[in-house]
This record gives sequence, C-alpha cells and structure tokens, in this order.
Amino acid sequence: MVLAAGDEFVAPGTKDFFLPPIFGSVTKPMVLLVLSIFIIGAFFIAATRNLKLVPGKFQFAAESLYDVGRNSIAREQIGARDFRPYVPLILTIFTFILVNNLFGLIPVVQFPTMSHIGFPLAVSLLVVYPVYHYAGIRRHGLVQYLKNQTMPPGAPWFVLPLLIPIEFFQKFVLNPLTLAIRVFAAMFAGHLLLLVFTLSGEYLLFAGGITVVVAPVAFIFAIALTFLEALIMVLQAYIFALLSASYIGAALAEEH
Repeated sequence: MVLAAGDEFVAPGTKDFFLPPIFGSVTKPMVLLVLSIFIIGAFFIAATRNLKLVPGKFQFAAESLYDVGRNSIAREQIGARDFRPYVPLILTIFTFILVNNLFGLIPVVQFPTMSHIGFPLAVSLLVVYPVYHYAGIRRHGLVQYLKNQTMPPGAPWFVLPLLIPIEFFQKFVLNPLTLAIRVFAAMFAGHLLLLVFTLSGEYLLFAGGITVVVAPVAFIFAIALTFLEALIMVLQAYIFALLSASYIGAALAEEH
C-alpha cells in the first residue's frame, strides 16, 4: 500500500492506527489481544507438559521467562520475603505486554497492540493499580498506608502541607498513567517511524525518475529501525513489569 494522493506522498499518521472493524465492532487489535492470551497459554502448557532434567528448547525458553519474572523482577523489586505470591502476576504482565508488542514485527499481523492507549491503560488501571494499593492497605491498614505513601519519613512538618498533595497525586494518579503512557508512546512512535520509512521507500521506488536511487536508503533505515524496535519492544515489556513490581514492593514496604 502506498499512501499517495495523486503524485504527492501522504505521510502516515494517527489515522492509520484506527483500523476498520473485521466484523461488527471487533477490530484487529481486539483480536490480537485475545490471540495473545491463547499464544501465551499454549506456549507454557506445551513447554511444561513433559518436564525434563535436561530441558528442551521450549522448556528452556519457558524457564528463562519464568526466571526473569521471578528472580530478575519480582524478587528484586518486591523483596525476598513477600515476592512469591506476586510471581504469577508479574510473569503474566511481562509475557502479555511482550507478545502484544512483538505482534508489530510479525508479517501480515504487523500491529503492536499496545500502540492503542486503551490497552496499556486497562492493564495499568484495572490490574496493577488495584493490586498494589490493595496489597499495601492489607499490610498496613488504610490510614497507615496513606501515611506511608504521602508522608516521607524525615520530612520537616512545615513542608507536609505542600508535600502530601504532591505525593498523593504522584502515587494515586500519575504512577498508573505514566506506566501505561510509557509503553504506548514507545510502540506508537516506533510503529509510525517504520510506516514512514517503509511507505516512503515504496513511493520513491514507484514514483519513477531519480527518486528510484533514493528508495533503497529508506528501506535500509526501515530494516535498521525494525531491529531497534524489536529491542525496544522487549525492553518496554520488561520495564512495565519491573515498575509494576516496584509499585507493589513500595506499597508493602514499612516506609516510603
């Protein structure tokens, strides 16, 4: 597909992320979201069906993912005493964000689900946000938890009237929003850049004349950006899970 109006190249934009419904009101991102759940479930079932002392490829990959979620993220951020109950959640968040990000590199699919702000917001506001606040309230009680979150120890009393609203806004409003916006912005910007270089290369290739010579440059940039985007997709999934675990750890901690 070349985005052109007459002889002029029309750069891709926000409108290209709003795909038409496949059937009814169901869109491609919705289908990919559900598909990711089946892919993750099928992968772990297949990998753990016949566990061996010397792991095969699937078992090794599953164990590596589990090690990242359990030890590199949950244990480090939540703490050795409290991390175990939250390992399934952190591992699920990490793999869920990862698969939906990697959809942007798969031929034919080629759409990172998290480039729609609603999906990372749903994970942040409906999953991570209530879990870490519930964990903190259950551990400390409502009053003590609010005190831990809004009144840093050692803060002078005269700055508390200014500090408490700032801390409250950060912990209860800003944190869940920035958690979602971070992965959304990275996926949206990366996919948009890939569209720009790919479609501009195609346009230059078929426009004729001297522009044919420039077209390979655009394709080279598109290929380089694809590898960079793959790295960013993995990093953003890791960062999302890491921050989720750090919020839980901070909620459980005795002090701010």
